[in-house]
Amino acid sequence: MPLHAERSNARLNSRFVEVELRHVWLTLGGRAVLRNIDWHIRPGQRWVLVGPNGAGKTQLLKLLAGDVWPSPAHSALRRYRCGGESFEDPYGIKEQLAYLGPERQDRYEHYEWNHRVERIVATGLQRTDILLSPLGAEDRRRVERLLSRLRIEQLAQRRFLTLSYGERRMVLLARALAWQPKLLLLDEPFSGLDVDNRERFAHGLVALSRSALPWVLSTHRLEDVPPVATHLCRIERGRLTSKRRLMPRRARRAPRAPRGTAPAPSRASVATRTNGAALISLQHASAWRCGVRVLRNLTFDVRPAQCWLVHGANGSGKSSLIQVLYGGLGVACGGRIARAGVQPGVALHAFRRRVGLVAPELQAIYPRQLAALDLVASGLHASVGLNEPLRAAERRQARRALRRVGAAGLATRTVRTLSYGQMRRVLFARALINEPDILLLDEPYAGLDARTRAALRLLVERAIAQGTTTIMTTHHRDEWPVHATHEIELSRGSARYCGPLRRTRTRARRRQA
Repeated sequence: MPLHAERSNARLNSRFVEVELRHVWLTLGGRAVLRNIDWHIRPGQRWVLVGPNGAGKTQLLKLLAGDVWPSPAHSALRRYRCGGESFEDPYGIKEQLAYLGPERQDRYEHYEWNHRVERIVATGLQRTDILLSPLGAEDRRRVERLLSRLRIEQLAQRRFLTLSYGERRMVLLARALAWQPKLLLLDEPFSGLDVDNRERFAHGLVALSRSALPWVLSTHRLEDVPPVATHLCRIERGRLTSKRRLMPRRARRAPRAPRGTAPAPSRASVATRTNGAALISLQHASAWRCGVRVLRNLTFDVRPAQCWLVHGANGSGKSSLIQVLYGGLGVACGGRIARAGVQPGVALHAFRRRVGLVAPELQAIYPRQLAALDLVASGLHASVGLNEPLRAAERRQARRALRRVGAAGLATRTVRTLSYGQMRRVLFARALINEPDILLLDEPYAGLDARTRAALRLLVERAIAQGTTTIMTTHHRDEWPVHATHEIELSRGSARYCGPLRRTRTRARRRQA
């Protein structure tokens, strides 16, 4: 390379952050979650971080971002270089690092930060959580350009907590870009996104890759690996097991489903799906959230042993429908919801104890110091946390539920020390502890590795086959239950279709996939 080109590259690269880790360990709750990490991230490199749930991906990204501190060790090194300066820890350079992950997204739910999207994105300009000064005309133009760049400008005046999970993720990507980081860290960014938003997100990464901005992206689905990625790193049990360069624009296949994936029992074993009084009945039901109409005039009955599949784009109302069915969101005047066994004067709590719920918002509301066993046992009371110590019988039930989802070893771990995927297993145990009559599953497999998805899907398929009434939302067609009987296709809160599963169309779609 000519000398002038080398100097040009050196000047370009000095604008961005270079990170070097040597012999780095991280201990949480007395347990080593990262072990002897050696990793060098240079400007211009775009890393994909892969590994099973609980391997340490999130903690490694948080360590890079300076949100967790490595365990002391004489031989450990964590060095950041930028602009000709060198830093032995991230605090001298933390404002140059942007991190986007499920925990950051959950903070808005936890603290009820329900600001308008325009203001949320603008906090990236100020590199703060809360806007500290009024927006000027130039700030508004910059925010408009970012939202337009990601093709979500229609969300600008919406309140953040009225958005769907996927819409929130796109808004927080715009905020991360407004930050103008010199190192971008993305933890499972495609989780919960529909097809259109996955394309928008990938387009944004392509645009970023025209500069030397380094980024690290974790994922469980190899089909989501962006074609502009340059390197791949694998982590298992807290150790980096391999690092390699990726071929440019290399085609990547989706991984084969592991053995043990559904289907479960044969269709002949499935209980009759049309008999019995309705467990839940909606009549002309609409729902509002913070002044925004999220569901419009829905009418349908859910009967015993039916399996309803709910699908549609981000923002179509899927999560809102699950919350209405569970009772977390009310039906507006003029509509009606009836639940079997719940008459006027009967507490909704009695109904919820018959329901198993798995939903993203549950990951945000539990105290960080709560033990997994106590979290699971809270499902016996349909509560968040416990009002009194567990009895011996309740402990046994909770341990059985954890074993059922392959998470017995997590019983004494606190929520704070669990990975996103491990937490999802614990929430499944909570949902199943009461042998519920109804399962409400909102994107239940989001953030899970292929093996965990297969194991939990097998549990769900067996429950459906044995007659558990199930209502489930998902963006991925390969997650559609084998024994689904009915479907709702939502668009902007209205039902495009509501009724028996369109099997001919479904088979055609699966052939196309």
